Amino acid sequence: MSVQLAVKDTNAARMLDMPAAKFRALVDAGALPPPVVIGDMKRWRVDQIEAILKGNAALPKEEFEL
Repeated sequence: MSVQLAVKDTNAARMLDMPAAKFRALVDAGALPPPVVIGDMKRWRVDQIEAILKGNAALPKEEFEL
């Protein structure tokens, strides 16, 4: 069984139970981590998404409005 290390925005949004547009807006605002770029693809690390859910993610450096 393979484990996904990184996922596209729609799958990352699904992991957080939110629309993909909201996920992208939170990324753009700095509230969620930026993607890793692999060639011409953007992917989000699953361990970073899990850290957010566990409350272990680093807080953003600047204020943002949700």
